[in-house]
Amino acid sequence: MRVETLYPLPGARLLVGAKLADISMDLSGAFAQNCPPISFHRIVLREPCFLRAWLAQPGQVCAQGASIAIFSDAEDEPADTAIARPVRIMTAGITYHPGMWTGQAV
Repeated sequence: MRVETLYPLPGARLLVGAKLADISMDLSGAFAQNCPPISFHRIVLREPCFLRAWLAQPGQVCAQGASIAIFSDAEDEPADTAIARPVRIMTAGITYHPGMWTGQAV
């Protein structure tokens, strides 16, 4: 999974339906094809929370199951609090847009 776009800034109060990130999946390593099977997806929140910190940056390739952000229920929750559970999300397939890392001049 490659992180394409990150939307909210750390410290933001996020509501249900807030856009978190766009990611891409490249499945070309699964079997040979004429064109690479790359798909784009948007991660959206299913619960209100606060974004504490991003652990990934646009362009970064993350391992399956890796955490890309830290969230909290309260704005003033101490930073050294143990992570209790993953945030509830949903994903949707999207098309490429110019704000994505893929296709940008380096």
